Amino acid sequence: MSIPGIIISVVFFTAGIIGTVLPALPGAPLIWLGMLIYGVFVNFNNLPWTFFLGQGLAVALIFLVDYLAGIWGVNRYGGSKAAAWGCILGGLLGVLLAGPFGLIIGPFVGAVAGELYQKSSLEKAFQVGIGSMIGLLGGVVLKLAIEVVMIVWFFMVIF
Repeated sequence: MSIPGIIISVVFFTAGIIGTVLPALPGAPLIWLGMLIYGVFVNFNNLPWTFFLGQGLAVALIFLVDYLAGIWGVNRYGGSKAAAWGCILGGLLGVLLAGPFGLIIGPFVGAVAGELYQKSSLEKAFQVGIGSMIGLLGGVVLKLAIEVVMIVWFFMVIF
């Protein structure tokens, strides 16, 4: 066990959790990186490749949740396929054009635009946009839960 490695890992875990709530930091990859750095400190004793593979799959699941959460919200609020695509494209363009803030507002604008493209009323389009935001917030909660499991698993393995 390496106390400096644990301290550095906890710093990365904290930054990762903050990055999940505030999208300026890549949350799950920072958590995984903290585990990798700890592994370097202890020459990967008690941290087999299967552990890192499992953690990597958890990170992949978190990325999947990122993409599917907004779509779920759009569908739950009666949005069209165009609104779902708008949510995805809005998220991507939002990040490119407005950074972390765009990741929050982009899916909303995209979902509303997609629903308006389908000739829905402004009221329905706005409702679908709100659905995308609710889906994204639910996704954050789910991502945080997965990240907590990742961190608990890490501490169970090293202690």
